[in-house]
Amino acid sequence: MFELLTIEEVNLICIFDTSSRDALITELSAAVPEFEEPEMIEIAENVLDKLNNMTDADFTALELYPEYEDYDDEEV
Repeated sequence: MFELLTIEEVNLICIFDTSSRDALITELSAAVPEFEEPEMIEIAENVLDKLNNMTDADFTALELYPEYEDYDDEEV
């Protein structure tokens, strides 16, 4: 079984092609050199490691929806 994805990892995944595990790996791998923030690079590398260690069936079973923080109307 694969390691669970963090909220940050799921949010990053959701901006790329999630039609297949291979498509996501290809797009994310191509994007990593463009990232400037070390934290984003680390998250992307973690995602790539997890994707490479899961099966296509595991990937298909994922529910990939971005998570949004709840904000009070007063804070916005």
